[in-house]
Formats: sequence, C-alpha cells, structure tokens
Amino acid sequence: MAIDARVEGATATQPHLFGVIVAATIGNVLEWFDFLVYGFFAVTIAEVFFPTGDPTVSLLVTFGTFGLSYLIRPLGAMVVGSYTDKHGRKAGLTLSIGLMLIGTVVMLVTPGYATIGLAAPVIIILARLLQGFSVGGEFGSAVAFLTEHAGDRKGFSASWQWASTGIISIIVSLFGVTLTTLLTHDQLVSWGWRIPYIFGLLVGPAGLYIRSRMSETPEFIEAKKPESMPIGELLRNHPIPVLLAVGISIISNSSYYLLLYIPTYGQKTLHLPAYTGFVATLVGGVILAIFSVLAGHWSDKTSRSRIMIWMAWLFALTAYPVFWLMVAFPSLAACVFAVGFLNLIKAGYSGVLPSLLSEQFPVETRAVGVAFSYSISVSIFGGFAPFVATWLIAQTGDPLSPSYYLIVTALMSIAALLVIWRRGALAKG
Repeated sequence: MAIDARVEGATATQPHLFGVIVAATIGNVLEWFDFLVYGFFAVTIAEVFFPTGDPTVSLLVTFGTFGLSYLIRPLGAMVVGSYTDKHGRKAGLTLSIGLMLIGTVVMLVTPGYATIGLAAPVIIILARLLQGFSVGGEFGSAVAFLTEHAGDRKGFSASWQWASTGIISIIVSLFGVTLTTLLTHDQLVSWGWRIPYIFGLLVGPAGLYIRSRMSETPEFIEAKKPESMPIGELLRNHPIPVLLAVGISIISNSSYYLLLYIPTYGQKTLHLPAYTGFVATLVGGVILAIFSVLAGHWSDKTSRSRIMIWMAWLFALTAYPVFWLMVAFPSLAACVFAVGFLNLIKAGYSGVLPSLLSEQFPVETRAVGVAFSYSISVSIFGGFAPFVATWLIAQTGDPLSPSYYLIVTALMSIAALLVIWRRGALAKG
C-alpha cells in the first residue's frame, strides 16, 4: 500500500501531510546523520584515518575530505535532480537514499590507517564522494515532493527538511555526549566512533521501504515532462532564478556548517572538554527542530523573503558578539547560549528557505533547479566552512575570525533576497 495516508473525505490530490513528511524526511535523517557524525567526530576520525605528526594538519586533512564530498554535490544534483524531474519524485528519492546507504556501510566497516595503511583514507574519501553525490540530489527532490503535496501549506511542509536536521543534531549530540563521557580516548578511537554509524545503518532499510511505497505528486503527474535533459533546460531558460537561489542559500549553509564546527572549535581553540560542544549542539538542535517548523508555518501567512531578510540581518549584526562571548567566557554556558542563539536565527531563516527556493522554478525543472542551486551554494560556502574557519584561526591567530565569514555570507544572501523581494513586488504590479 502506497504511503498516501489520506484524510477521510479529502480530495484525491490532498494526501495527509503526515505521511508526506515522513516519506520525505526519513531519507534526510539517514543522509544528514552520516554527515553530522563525520563533522562532530572530526577530531577522532582524524586520528583513525588521517594521522600526521601535527594534529592541526591532521584536522585540516579531515575537514578537507569533508569539504571534498561537497565538490561532487553539484554533479549529484544535476544527475539525480534531472532523473527526478524526468521520472518522478518517488524515483529520485528512492535512488538517493539507496546510494547513501552504500556510503554508510563503507564508513562503518573500513579499518583504520593503522590496520590497512593508505588504503583506509582512500576508501573513506570514496565513501564521502558517494555520499556527497547522493545528498546533492536529495534536497531538491525532497523539497519538490513536500511542496507539491502541500497545497497552501508549502512553507510548513518544506520546513521539515530543516526541522528533521535539527532532530538529527539532537540524536548525534546525544551520541557525542554519551560516548565522550563514558568511553576513554583509546576506546573512542578504537571502536566507539563507529557506534553512531550502526544506528544510521538501521535507518537506511526503513527509508528505502517507505520511499518505495509512497505516491507521486499530482503536480508532477499533470506537468509536461522535459523533452531534453532538465539541467540543460534549467540553465538555458532560468539562469536568473538559479543565481538568486544560490544567493539566498549562502547564509543558510555557511551558518549551519560553522555551527557543525562548534564541537571542534570548543576543543581546539577554547580548550574545553569534548562534551561541551556536543551539549551546546544538542540544545541548538532542539531549537532548530522546533522553530524551523514555526517559521515555515509563519511564512504561509506572510512574505517569505521579508522574514528571511530580517533573519539574515540578525546573522550579520550578532555573529561577532556571539563568538566574542565564547572566547571571553570559555565555558559550557557561553557555548550553549551562543549555539542556541545562532540556531534560533537559523531556524527563522532556513525554515522558510526550502519553500522560497521551490517557488523560483516551474514543476518541469523544480527538483534539479532547487538541488543544483542549493548544491552550488553548499559546495562553495558550506562544505569548506570548517576548513576555512580552522585555516583563518591558524593564519591570523584570531579566534574570532570565523565570525567574519558569517557576516560576509549574510550580506551576500541579503543582496539576493532584496532582488527576489523586488521582483515579487514588480510582478504584483
């Protein structure tokens, strides 16, 4: 039976949103879970797979590999996104979660550098590339699926893409706090860091089953199918929406991956215990999960671009004071406040972002349009954010330098949002 849990008495084109949200976000759980585990346990993974004589160099190589997986995301967006626009949202979402599941298995079973030498980091890099490829197409396919089933609740429905990411942050943070407090350093390096991947592996088959049985969106069924490769049609007919979609995605990605960097920042720069960053991220995950949905719901009642402009300005104005607070008062309380506050702003911004992205493209190129533009933004401004932050601190000696990156990227998104807001105002006459 397809996942099309319909409300009794509803029309045939209005499936129950709960079933739609579960089908879309179950893959998001697996795919982002693996990415978060890698980021949160970067210090440990650096020891296992990328050992060098200098811990900073080892960490840079680890984050470089983290960023490398993002370079392939646009390719995944083009291939999987185009496949989704030609063959359906169901087909694209099932393909992306299947590929991610393979990458998860490889991450779980690969021995460390001490066991198989250079082959270990090579295999891990290949696994990360496969995961990056699958995630590249996942976001656009899921956003198209959510918005096309949502009717007049597009903002609320699509906001679950980021709400589920907040939920994943909570789960990974709980793993981080538990493992770093109960296990010794040697136990964590030897086998402890693999435990979260076992959990991720359990989610994969359930996600595959659910997605294989979900129903197609009415908008896709009724739409004219692209005659050529959708990515070509997208770039040929919609270049301005692509550029604007890239622009509004910038601060969402830079902020998220700097927040992902906080556990490492707390250990390496502020010299705090490992559990501190995980506790702060746990609190931030709760805030992101709750307020993303509220922001999405709010955007169904007012201007989406206006909400996001205000949130982006808050990022630009508060990034420096928040990092200053963590440096001036290096403690659990300061980290929790800083991460919680930034996640509150991020929830207000990113909870609205998916629905605004979907509105920039027609049905025929929606999945590839959202996926490609978002992936370009992730590749340039998101995936390498932890690397840039680590490099900036190493080069300048200024522990506040990551905040400058946040400020610049916020201003870039504001510029794109103002153009979208102006275009919308002109379209209304």
